[in-house]
Parts: sequence; structure tokens; C-alpha cells
Amino acid sequence: MSFFQLHPRLHQDTFLVGHFALCKILLMNDKQYPWAILVPQRPDIAEIYQLKPGDRQQLLEESCRLAEALVALYHPDKLNIAAIGNLVPQLHLHHVARYRTDIAWPGPVWGKFAASAYTEQEAGIHIARLRESLQGHLIGD
Repeated sequence: MSFFQLHPRLHQDTFLVGHFALCKILLMNDKQYPWAILVPQRPDIAEIYQLKPGDRQQLLEESCRLAEALVALYHPDKLNIAAIGNLVPQLHLHHVARYRTDIAWPGPVWGKFAASAYTEQEAGIHIARLRESLQGHLIGD
């Protein structure tokens, strides 16, 4: 029997925000874009279709909840949601708040520019804002 473990690359590149019923909520360590990631806590899953039907529905609900929080907090011009997985095979959904003024607009954020890391204080502020916005929906609130 396998147990869920966060992929090492996601562990290295993100901060933990909290947990929904299904997913870990992570903040990407790149202050160029408000960028959160959902990771379903199920072992050995690479694609959405591999989730059980109930988990698929839960993933959609949690993605929408996170999307609403990001839009309310950051007021982006566009919110990009994507499950790419070319470098990290573990299923994860990127939620990237985009602005017409950001450095990668209108192209994708992947592979264009090196990440610009948050300071510990900056990361703490964004994590706190996300947690507050998601209050009542996080496990362990």
C-alpha cells in the first residue's frame, strides 16, 4: 500500500498554506505572480482522470474555492488554472493570478523567467492572507 508524499520538487519550491479535505494548498515561492497550487493527497496519481469520481468532484470544488479567494485577494486580469505535470508527475493544479503588466504576459509563466523568491516576511503575509480568505474551509481551522 502506498502513502501520499508530496513530490520533492513541490516541497522545495513552495510553502504550505493549509489543507482542504482533499488537497494540500501550497504557495509557490515566486513573488512575480500570486501563485497557489493544489495537490490532491492521494498516492500515485498523475492525472485528474485517475482520481475516483468523488475525488474529482472534490478537486473541482476546492479549485473553485481557491480561485475565488485568489481573485478576491489579488484582483488579477486573468486567473490561469492548469495541470501540466511535465516536470513533476504528481497531480497538482496551478492557480496563477496574472496581470497585463506581469513580466510574462501574455505568455505562460513556465520556463520564461527565473523565480524571484519571497522573503520569509513576504511569504508569511501571503500565507496569512490566503488562510484568512479560506477560513472555515481549511481542515484544522
